[in-house]
Amino acid sequence: MKVVAIPLTTRFRGITVREVALLRGPGGWGEWSPFLEYPPEVAEPWLRCAEEAMTGDWPAAVRDRVPVNVTVPAVDPQRAHAIVTAGGCRTAKVKVAEPGQTLADDEARVEAVRDALGPDGHVRVDANGAWSVDEAVTAIRALDRAAGGLEYVEQPAASVEELALVRRRVEVPIAADESIRRADDPFRVRDLDAADIAVLKVQPLGGVRACLRIAEEIGLPVVVSSALETSVGIAAGVALAAALPDLPHACGLATVQLLTADVVTHPLLPVDGCLPVQRPTVDVPSVEQLAAAPDRHRHWEARLAEVRAVGEDRRS
Repeated sequence: MKVVAIPLTTRFRGITVREVALLRGPGGWGEWSPFLEYPPEVAEPWLRCAEEAMTGDWPAAVRDRVPVNVTVPAVDPQRAHAIVTAGGCRTAKVKVAEPGQTLADDEARVEAVRDALGPDGHVRVDANGAWSVDEAVTAIRALDRAAGGLEYVEQPAASVEELALVRRRVEVPIAADESIRRADDPFRVRDLDAADIAVLKVQPLGGVRACLRIAEEIGLPVVVSSALETSVGIAAGVALAAALPDLPHACGLATVQLLTADVVTHPLLPVDGCLPVQRPTVDVPSVEQLAAAPDRHRHWEARLAEVRAVGEDRRS
């Protein structure tokens, strides 16, 4: 196991440095990078994803490249415009409902993103479950106007029941993320008609093949998204997107752009709005250069032991 600490280009999800554990197995490298606050039982599916990658056991691809969106953090409009312009994508996912910011801040950011994309680009927003039902309805209508039409809004409210209520009151399609990956039953989204789109993340859901089973059973169009990984982790998301029978929307897999460095020889960065379907080569000198402090490595070793114990208990 190698543990790296990579600074971000801008504050994202409340952090400025991303800590990642890289694990090597007979089939190659896997990434295990549950966020630091996650308890062992939440971090366990992330480890299953890494172990799957370490065996090299990914399904066959049906496409050789995957369309992706540029991700816009909760930054000011000028910065948002610059991120989209530099991102090289025709779809942008805009973070909204940031603590300490207002709906007017979100509207200004979305307007800047639309200006950068032009009239033919796609704008989607992600609230990470921050709104109540009434707040979501008000915000979605306002942001839909600011965008000149939203492609969809991701996780506007926290619970599946709230998503269902919001979906019945707005015209903009609803995408479910946390209501799938953090749920005891990811299919409640389907059963309650709570979403139009399923957002799947390979690490939180236990790997590529586990996500393929969910995609088949949930019966919704799928958007594959990242968990702020290095190119090692992004490659698993790309493998999922490449194996899906249908891929009607751009995927949220271009987040290597949010890191100041990477651990592979050729980072998975978009070209003409797409990522290639390939497994990147880990660059050992980069891994050593980005190595976390020894105490952080010990922390991850202890964490790994705890999570493996949880996995053994579940299997027994």
